[in-house]
Amino acid sequence: MAQTTITITAAIWVFIFFLFCTDCDCRSATSSFSKIYAFGDSFTDTGNTHSGKGPVPVAFGYVSRPPYGATFFHHSTNRYSDGRLVVDFLANTLSLPFLLPYLNNEASDFSNGVNFAVAGSTALDHQFFVRHNISIDVTPQSLSTQLLWFDTYLKKMGCWKRNSPACRRLLDDALFWVGEIGVNDYAYITGSSVAPDMVRSLAVNNVTTFLKALLDRGANYMVVQGQPLAGCLPLTMYLTTADDRDEIGCSAISNNYTHTYNTLLQSKLRGLRREYPHSKISYADYYGAHHAIMKNPTAHGFSEPFKVCCGAGGGTYNFDVFQTCGSPSVSKACVDPTKFVNWDGVHLTEAMYKVIAGLFFDHGYCRPSFQDLLKSKGIVA
Repeated sequence: MAQTTITITAAIWVFIFFLFCTDCDCRSATSSFSKIYAFGDSFTDTGNTHSGKGPVPVAFGYVSRPPYGATFFHHSTNRYSDGRLVVDFLANTLSLPFLLPYLNNEASDFSNGVNFAVAGSTALDHQFFVRHNISIDVTPQSLSTQLLWFDTYLKKMGCWKRNSPACRRLLDDALFWVGEIGVNDYAYITGSSVAPDMVRSLAVNNVTTFLKALLDRGANYMVVQGQPLAGCLPLTMYLTTADDRDEIGCSAISNNYTHTYNTLLQSKLRGLRREYPHSKISYADYYGAHHAIMKNPTAHGFSEPFKVCCGAGGGTYNFDVFQTCGSPSVSKACVDPTKFVNWDGVHLTEAMYKVIAGLFFDHGYCRPSFQDLLKSKGIVA
């Protein structure tokens, strides 16, 4: 009788566990990463853009208005999507809270990390564009800005000297997530006399210098994203000619730039692994993950690979650069964003970010794999 009672009690607890875990990610209940430090641009920014000091990128200055954030948060959180980003799914996977943006003046608890990514950010310093007389209202923030913010944060938290107790407390158990960067650099030189090849070389060098700076400050575990398929973004396709298309229907020229950039970046990462053999550096293949989805969108649940969910104009892309998401003329989005790859013409839907995150974390689009990174930290996923 006692044995039967124990068995029934155990079964009840198992039922309760699954009942309350059906809407969460239960793969990684135990995590020895206590914090995440994130960097990048609008694909990673969780609110720095409109936190008092953040920029307003050209044509996409309505992120604080609905329908941004409508799917998951049910209000705008200043994320450039209808909901969560890849970095949010990363936090879920590691059983950590969503990252607060660095420029959130109301935040008092950064104990689980900080997000320094800011929309419109570039790999090149702002002065590069000023020197070349590029008059577009370019976001002044760059990776150098984000490194300055990171240093300011460390000092504020008492970390002045590497390997001090304060620094080890902040850095030893941290995962450094370097989101995609460099797409804005290409975008800002459009129509100028600046050669894309020069921008690519200088941008990758700046990213490498930035990564070295993080490693020198004590970063032990790092994921570096490559660039996504810039040629598959509706804005790019809207601005390019119909004869500039590759095998998946995207801008061939833009995707070739992206592929070359990513190839050079991976070469630099191999060098950093040799230079910092005790640090774990993984490359997140955004290009490969994005390509896999665009090659067979229906297999991943998408029926609209090119059309914008929150846009205007109808047609193939439902995109108008003068009527972007959140503007007075575009206050509503599509009925079912889960069927759309693209949210506002440049940024992706939560559904797309979720699929990409799954490819990163569970399907080998990180190299070394994300599972290997977890194992190296002693995490059982």
